[in-house]
Amino acid sequence: MYIRRVTRKNKDGTTVAYLQLAHNEWDPKAKYAKAKVIYSFGREDEVDRAVLERLAKSISRFLSPEQAWEVETLTGEASDDFQFQSCKHLGGVWLLDQLWRQLGLGEILHSLFTSRHHQISLERLIFAMVANRALHPSSKLAMEEWVEKDVYIPHLPQAASHQLYRAMDELLAVQPELERQVFHAVADLLNLEVDLIYFDTTSSYFEVDPSETPEGESLRKQGFSKDKRPDLVQIVIGLAVTREGIPIRAWVWPGNTMDMTVIKQVKQDLIGWKLGRVISVMDRGFSSEENLRILQQAGGHYIVGEKMRSGKAAVEEALSRRGRYHEVDENLHIKEIIVGDGEARQRYVLVYNPSEAERQRKERETLLESLKEELEGLRQLPNEAHHKATCRLRSHPSYGKYLRQLKDGTLRIDKQAVRDAEKYDGKYLIRTSDDTLSAEDVAIGYKQLVDIEQAFRTLKSTLELRPMYHRLEDRIRAHVLLSWLALLLVRIVEIRTHESWPNVRDECERLMLGHFSSKNGDLDQRTELTAKQAQFFAALGLEPPPKILGIHPRT
Repeated sequence: MYIRRVTRKNKDGTTVAYLQLAHNEWDPKAKYAKAKVIYSFGREDEVDRAVLERLAKSISRFLSPEQAWEVETLTGEASDDFQFQSCKHLGGVWLLDQLWRQLGLGEILHSLFTSRHHQISLERLIFAMVANRALHPSSKLAMEEWVEKDVYIPHLPQAASHQLYRAMDELLAVQPELERQVFHAVADLLNLEVDLIYFDTTSSYFEVDPSETPEGESLRKQGFSKDKRPDLVQIVIGLAVTREGIPIRAWVWPGNTMDMTVIKQVKQDLIGWKLGRVISVMDRGFSSEENLRILQQAGGHYIVGEKMRSGKAAVEEALSRRGRYHEVDENLHIKEIIVGDGEARQRYVLVYNPSEAERQRKERETLLESLKEELEGLRQLPNEAHHKATCRLRSHPSYGKYLRQLKDGTLRIDKQAVRDAEKYDGKYLIRTSDDTLSAEDVAIGYKQLVDIEQAFRTLKSTLELRPMYHRLEDRIRAHVLLSWLALLLVRIVEIRTHESWPNVRDECERLMLGHFSSKNGDLDQRTELTAKQAQFFAALGLEPPPKILGIHPRT
């Protein structure tokens, strides 16, 4: 039933409009719905508005508060002395909270904390910290103002820093069971393919001088820094990612941990989840023979990159084998190579990328031209300066490998070194223990390792994992755990929307919640959804926030 407006054109060219109360009835003969007039209010310019207002008010008695408010606004009955008091960011938190609930993360945390009694829900505090990582990374102290004044978090009007730290401690206490339940919940909901598990490590540093760390420090250590900050103490973080790019688990080790030493723990932890047939895909840093044996335990298999200049006899033989490449794609040419027989048999796939080979060739040519200029400049220098410049060139990380020194001390470009480098242009070597995979699947599987590199970039840059200021080991581990949960949500958003998280975040953060007050009460109403915001919610299968989130009459 609805009010409809019909018009009629008079002979003198004027138009007259009439208002009618009507509803649609199905006409079986015409096979479409026709409007049936129930009551005519007469001409629009002569209609008694009081009649319409009384009708609207009588209908509003059977509506929800939000719907009644809209009716009162349309009829002019709503109070006109509402004042706009404040606004908060709504869209980003609402999207993450709905996704959090869709994945069942809230229910999992509630079940894990049933025996713990707190004034504020631990689940809400943990979600707030996860959302903060994804939307506006800050310290726990700064989060107090962020929660209270900047964003609308359902069922969490405020949070104190000591409550957040307590929630971090409680979260770490249930970490093993949390990781297991989160993985199975997400895997079932998203139908994740977990036959290929990608693993890699990175490092994250702390803004503290090594001399300032306590003597008994066991986690923050100096080691090989992948952040180019060897002057600072750090931790090592491992991340396991599915072929879709979903992070399923994170590990934390001391900052001086070597990549080669962590595989055994990773393998044992994943075996405990009973994933079935798993092929681990790893970078060249994990390709020691001991690690490969560990990866094959319990029926597992591996796809790993091989260091082409490692000096291994099998690698040298694989690279020297002749044969044609099979073109899979424009920039993906592959060649399968079998080295050895029986139990000693090793399967390799040599991959060649013509575009990358051309790029490396041009870079080397530019480098050699620059090196020639450097060598020409040496002739103009006096003895001591000449000697220092010579040492500098020989120890240079880029120039040094293309130089050789004659008996009289003269430097020359090593042409043999240049020819050796040309042999590796655009190539990388992969080794696998699985004979059921085609060479094409092996190459594509390894190529997708870039997804985990993207996950690390998101973890460090977008979620601002680094630098870290926590001092206690448990807080550091909990910080990484929160960042992993935030990364899980972010990657699901990116995969479903086909947009980067910064784009989704920035657009959704423009959806605001306004707080209005009057003598009769308060009202919380959001701004209008943009087409892009509606598109993101639809792509994620989530409901956008209602137009009116709360009506608070004064008593």
